[in-house]
Amino acid sequence: KRALEDALVEAGSKGRFPATRLRIPMVSGERDHFRRLERYLWRMLDGGPVLLPGGGDRVTRHVYSGSVVKAILGMLGRPETFGQAYNLAQDETPTLRELLTLVAGRLGAEPRLVDVPAERVRSAGLDPLLLSPFSGSWMSFLDPARARAELGFRHEPLGSYLDKIVTIFLAHPPAEPPPGYESRAAELALAPR
Repeated sequence: KRALEDALVEAGSKGRFPATRLRIPMVSGERDHFRRLERYLWRMLDGGPVLLPGGGDRVTRHVYSGSVVKAILGMLGRPETFGQAYNLAQDETPTLRELLTLVAGRLGAEPRLVDVPAERVRSAGLDPLLLSPFSGSWMSFLDPARARAELGFRHEPLGSYLDKIVTIFLAHPPAEPPPGYESRAAELALAPR
């Protein structure tokens, strides 16, 4: 990503290619093709606990796909953005546990969140990120202050966009479970009794 940014800056400095760079963290939205948030939704709806490899205390700062689209549309054709880089991210910074508690509330489900060491998940032959995609050690934590100040960027509130994602999921559930769900029984065996 950084090499691509450098190439865009170089091309822009030579007057060949005006570009604006957007840096975004993990994107959440309706029908996310990575099905990250959806993995939690399936698990919450089946009534079993949701395992949090490594615990749920890691702070998250995502971006809603709709807010990114609005930002892009607002920048199109604005020469003052050429050659610049902006971070886009939501304002709220919940822990994973807090985020999933909000999601469970929107489903009307009990937030049964269980901390499990990531090594224990791996030793059971499971991929921690397939069962809990927001539990990884990589989580960019971008500051959107410049985008707010210079572009007027306003991110949709977390609760508002979670309402949309959950509503769409419930109204149009995917026919097939997300990747990793086929190992749900082995995953549940790791939960303390």
